[in-house]
Amino acid sequence: MPIMRGTAIGTFLGLIPGIGTILPTIASYAAEKGIARDPSRFGRGAIEGVAGPETANNAYANAALIPLLTLGIPGSPTVAIIMGAFMMKNIIPGPFLFEQHADVAWGVIGSFVVGNVILLVLNLPLIPLWVRFLRIPRAVLFTLILACCVIGAYAANGQVFDVGLLCLFGILGYVFKKLDVPVAPMILTLILGPLMEQSLRQSLEISRGDFMVFLERPIALAFVLVAFAVVAISTLRIASAVRGQDSEL
Repeated sequence: MPIMRGTAIGTFLGLIPGIGTILPTIASYAAEKGIARDPSRFGRGAIEGVAGPETANNAYANAALIPLLTLGIPGSPTVAIIMGAFMMKNIIPGPFLFEQHADVAWGVIGSFVVGNVILLVLNLPLIPLWVRFLRIPRAVLFTLILACCVIGAYAANGQVFDVGLLCLFGILGYVFKKLDVPVAPMILTLILGPLMEQSLRQSLEISRGDFMVFLERPIALAFVLVAFAVVAISTLRIASAVRGQDSEL
């Protein structure tokens, strides 16, 4: 079931251009942790927390090509590179791709199947090798991970400020960990925030500043109702948990 849920989440988010690979992984992990009977197992090697996010990541990588092949819109930076390769060969991705270059379109789709089979053949025999990485002492492994994070933060813009920001958020994450505050919602907010602001500005420009456009369109209204429902259910769950703790005291 985690694999099936991860496939659904990754495929759905892959249809939305610009989401990136991080969001499907975190969304799948948060979903599995929320569904689990014992969420405390997550972060300690729970198989659901590995199978779901990895499946979502793979599903997103394949689904991100759907907007490219059907609409000519790249769904991720990697797909944008593929789009550039198409255009170098005078192949314009879009609605007419399957009609004008059916061999290329179906060849790309067939490569998904071949690629997954090759990954399966390569990964299964190499499982003992990957397991050996778990024998690396935690101090050494975490030091290497931290070094890679610092190098990546500095290489993004070549500024020491980004490294300081990394350290600040690392300390903040450690404090949240000690206070048992979930970090996944904050990460989702940081990823989705700019995308939501951009979409909000575009919608308001189209409607000339009229907020009623979000209630007059059926699809937009449905998403608004779902958002309110999620907030209401979460609030009720928190309130019931607080009442249960008060009754025990």
